[in-house]
Amino acid sequence: MRYKVSVLVTGIGLLLTCGVAHAQTADNGGDANRSEKLVGQEMTITGCLQKEPKEKNEYLITGEDGKTWGLKSSSVKLNEHLNHKVTVTGKVTKEEHGKEAGDLNVNNLQMVSHSCQ
Repeated sequence: MRYKVSVLVTGIGLLLTCGVAHAQTADNGGDANRSEKLVGQEMTITGCLQKEPKEKNEYLITGEDGKTWGLKSSSVKLNEHLNHKVTVTGKVTKEEHGKEAGDLNVNNLQMVSHSCQ
């Protein structure tokens, strides 16, 4: 009888351990899916337009939420708005990397102010 109880307790312990491990995996997967869902979505960000010093033809904008995004565009002349406060709209092309929240391919830009203040 003791042997059966011991096997039963061990079996229950194993099931609980697997359940916890599965729950942790599902939690982490949710974060990955959330960032993947941003790719392809349209976003609008208002902030100061800066030149990315490390990459040619890439710009940076830090939004009002403090997140910095890498910007590129083949249709909007971003260089004409350096050090201006602007609102950009575009599709997310890359999820979070390095210090950036992600990258945007800008398809629209609206001038907010000629200065970043």
